[in-house]
Amino acid sequence: MRTLITWCALALAAVVSAAPAKECAHKVKESIPPPRLWVKERPAPKDLTIELRIALPQPNFFELERHLYEVSDPFHERYGQHLSKEEVEALVTPHPESIHSVNEWLASHGLTESALTRSPANDWVRVKVPISLAEKMLDTEYHVWRHTKDDNYIVRTTSYSLPENLHEHIDLVQPTTLFSTLRGMDTTFRFSQDTPAPLSADAPPINIPSASGGKVDASCNTTITISCIQQLYNAVGFKPSGKNGNQIGITGYLEQFANIADLQSFYADQRPDALNSSFKFISVKGGLNNQSIEEAGAEANLDVQFAFGLTHPIPGTFYSTAGRPPFKPDVLTPTNTNEPYTDSISTSYADDEQTVPESFAKRACNGFAQLGARGVSLMFSSGDGGVGDGDSDPATQQCFTNDGRNKTQFVPLFPPACPFVTSVGGTVHVPETAVFFSGGGFSNLFPRPAYQNSSVSQFLNKLPKGTYAGLFNPKGRAIPDVAAQADFFRIFLSGRIISIGGTSAASPTFAGIVALLNDARLSKKLPSLGFLNPLLYAIGANFPKGFNDITIGNNPGCGTPGFNATKGWDPVTGLGTPNFGVLKDIVTGPLARF
Repeated sequence: MRTLITWCALALAAVVSAAPAKECAHKVKESIPPPRLWVKERPAPKDLTIELRIALPQPNFFELERHLYEVSDPFHERYGQHLSKEEVEALVTPHPESIHSVNEWLASHGLTESALTRSPANDWVRVKVPISLAEKMLDTEYHVWRHTKDDNYIVRTTSYSLPENLHEHIDLVQPTTLFSTLRGMDTTFRFSQDTPAPLSADAPPINIPSASGGKVDASCNTTITISCIQQLYNAVGFKPSGKNGNQIGITGYLEQFANIADLQSFYADQRPDALNSSFKFISVKGGLNNQSIEEAGAEANLDVQFAFGLTHPIPGTFYSTAGRPPFKPDVLTPTNTNEPYTDSISTSYADDEQTVPESFAKRACNGFAQLGARGVSLMFSSGDGGVGDGDSDPATQQCFTNDGRNKTQFVPLFPPACPFVTSVGGTVHVPETAVFFSGGGFSNLFPRPAYQNSSVSQFLNKLPKGTYAGLFNPKGRAIPDVAAQADFFRIFLSGRIISIGGTSAASPTFAGIVALLNDARLSKKLPSLGFLNPLLYAIGANFPKGFNDITIGNNPGCGTPGFNATKGWDPVTGLGTPNFGVLKDIVTGPLARF
């Protein structure tokens, strides 16, 4: 970071008393090709209000990353010594010169401190402005764009500029070039009868050596319940404390409401000892808590019922992030432009990585690193489209690049591709096989982190030479990291029993197992696990019985059969599904720090 103001800024200061200051010449900060499947409809209304989010550089992020890997590496002497919120914020605070330069720029457009909202570390500034002012500040033109597939509308631009002297002081400004549409996984729904079906069958139990008692109820082959998860993942009989400071959080987006009445019905059906207990509700940026039974969200209900049902009585929190009101060209109501990834923890929502500008993806990923350094474990569903669109037919597949070339290419998801989160793929049936829709592959934005090198290299070395050449980036961050059951989950929705599937079921399930592991650690006065991945891959390499290796199945998409599940790590089920009993002994016993 330079310590002297650039010559242009000095020139402005010299003339400020003689005449209104003029900005330095604008220079393009970011430009993207017109995004695929989005059509420019018309210029955005000039009096439409948007909230600009301005990211200032974090000059010491490399130091934060060093801390993160040290406290997350089970072989390091600092393992488990997580940072405080204040320590993390000190490491991401921008240089004073950046704060000053951005303040001057905003003030030159009449935006004083009272109009600004800052993050605790001052690395983000938010300000609401009309489109007319945003266009002037960014030397751009906003338009209303329509998505030809789902008919959503959004206000964006494909290029924006900043005064040249500000380029080193601003990482990005959004909403501008981010055309991604936050979405839930492609969950499947199969409505069942209104009265609970028996949860056990007459058939003899299925022999699974790694399961609790070596057996799993035969009914679990077609209907997944809390009991099935406990049996299959060797967690029967474990009773968490619920009073040792442990917590588990689930987030909801897109007007997804977790219904308490449905939760009570679920508890009565599968977890009667949890009846009359609930969760803490926290609104993020205006998120609502609509408890109308008709407005219950399948995604939200699935997440809270299994995550909180599996971990009762560990305190649970549901974070509701404001949704995106419908936008029509003739209504001055924008879609919500506050992309929530930088604000809260998530599990079951993602975007195609290629729809997320690199600047935003990396900045959001760095935000996840901050949470990991503080001892928070983050899990994201790996996706429900296999290696892309879930279509194995080359004639009808839709995996085309978003850069104007329309080249066929596998489509990993973000945030699962962020190296600072744990990506969870899916399995099905008992014994487990990879579920066909389990998202997996390799990032085109993030390089492979060191903690993956050994496991992923072994997979790639076994892959026949030339397989899918040009369709994926073998040097990219590989996903998923782990897996869990992802289909035939029995939940309650709007008072009815349904069967539901998707990796959005796998992620809260694995998160529940992690919460139980944290509970076991905290009860022994050990710190929470925090950022999981270095530990997970160390366990995979040194204590393989900690995971149930999945070796059958594949994840088709993009006109291909996708990758195969194989021995060891693979881009369908990662390291495998958890064996809680073994993992608990690893993280709490003599091997708690290896």
